[in-house]
Amino acid sequence: MKSVELLAPAKDLQSAVAAVDYGADAVYIGGAKFGARYAAGNSAGEIARVVEYAHRYGVRVHATLNTLIYDDELEAAGRQARELIAAGVDALIVQDMALRRMNLPVELHASTQMCNMTPAQARFLGECGFARVILERALSLGEIRDICAATAAEVECFVHGAICVGYSGRCFLSRSVSDRSGNRGACSQPCRLTYDLTDGRGRTYIAGKHLLSVRDLNLSAHIGELLDAGVTSFKIEGRLKDVGYIKNIVAYYRREVDAALAVR
Repeated sequence: MKSVELLAPAKDLQSAVAAVDYGADAVYIGGAKFGARYAAGNSAGEIARVVEYAHRYGVRVHATLNTLIYDDELEAAGRQARELIAAGVDALIVQDMALRRMNLPVELHASTQMCNMTPAQARFLGECGFARVILERALSLGEIRDICAATAAEVECFVHGAICVGYSGRCFLSRSVSDRSGNRGACSQPCRLTYDLTDGRGRTYIAGKHLLSVRDLNLSAHIGELLDAGVTSFKIEGRLKDVGYIKNIVAYYRREVDAALAVR
């Protein structure tokens, strides 16, 4: 039987310590570069400190290298991956398939940015050697169940936090209106701004509303259903959140996951 994991975000060492102390089974944290949250980067030395603390309590550490990588960055990305492995991380979360071809001696998890939305995609990634597939957040329970049944890889599902308006976080809106790309870790979040809804004749139907800003996800009432579907990792979004958020949300989901496991 696959073990069940509560996975918490960590912006830095302080956040990681809070996640461990409040009940996370694993934390995910960004390296110095190539993470989808450029503002939440950490040196390999800092991540080694996270690993030392987390492993003391049996908590795993997953490092994010989940941006698209240009050809002239492959050497640097590979070097950073090996630095993170040397620091002791248990897995790398990646989007770019180039990292799969580097023969890295560590678990690779297929980031949600790979648009993991179908059984065929999940099966393919498992057969390619990915230990885990991280799902798109807009899937139905039935779709999640079908994906879990189709792959031998572990399945990770977001259960709480902000949702990108683009499928699987692969949004090109930021890069279309600025020089910042969400797929390169520097989203300017234009979807969080207010907009007017107008038609081709200039008539305004809605003015000054957050038309592209999706409500935060909260699947705390559905943990049992997701367990039954085959999900083994429950992921909390929020690598830019403060320590107070980490403490409260991790503690709450620790209780909910434990309660759901207790009746199975």
